Amino acid sequence: MKLIVTGATGFVGSEVVRQALRNPAVSFVIAIARRVVQPPPNEDASKFQSFALDDWTGPYPKYLMDGIKGADACIWSLAVTPTKSRSMDFADVTTICHDYTVNGMQIMAAVANKPFRFVYVSGVLIERDQSKVLPHMGEYRLMRGRTENFLVDFAHKNAPDVQVTVTKPGAIDAPSIRETSDAMVKALFNMFGHTPRVHVSELAAAMIDQCQNGITNDPLWSSKLAEIGKKVLKAEDYV
Repeated sequence: MKLIVTGATGFVGSEVVRQALRNPAVSFVIAIARRVVQPPPNEDASKFQSFALDDWTGPYPKYLMDGIKGADACIWSLAVTPTKSRSMDFADVTTICHDYTVNGMQIMAAVANKPFRFVYVSGVLIERDQSKVLPHMGEYRLMRGRTENFLVDFAHKNAPDVQVTVTKPGAIDAPSIRETSDAMVKALFNMFGHTPRVHVSELAAAMIDQCQNGITNDPLWSSKLAEIGKKVLKAEDYV
């Protein structure tokens, strides 16, 4: 399986790359980010290639098109987090979260193998129902919901050649991550009642499994992601 990973410098994306490089079912990893990414130490760098992309909303350059041609799947983890979005111009947040993703899906699906499986990293707070009035961070949550809706609709229109699922983790754990101290995010999580946590290694492994073995459901919540991840991970594979 040839796998594309976007946002490969981020918390989730970097773990996806690490897991993919040690997975024998993954033949090659194409990492796309806003800067060149180095492969994780002690992993198989021979099946890794990194591309830096400056313009994410226009046609991809030929060197990148040559790299992604014939891909089997993509894990898209590039986005602006809810916390970071509050300090940015919302038009820029929309461009990164929505426009980059829409353009990427259309370009990749045109040159990928079939079926092309696309796994989008979202979150438990994101709302697809555009008729809802959301009291907290509503503009952000609905915008990212529109992105989810586009991806699901695109897959429906291009079935069975394109398959999509959206992962919607609540809180993501790792040895270096402490429980969030952001009061607004905590308050939003409380609105959903018990929000299961998922380890970043389980999240990454579950998404790779969906790319490899087929989409099982949409969306995928933390509890299901943890279940899939625990089935396929060995103890030594955790970050």
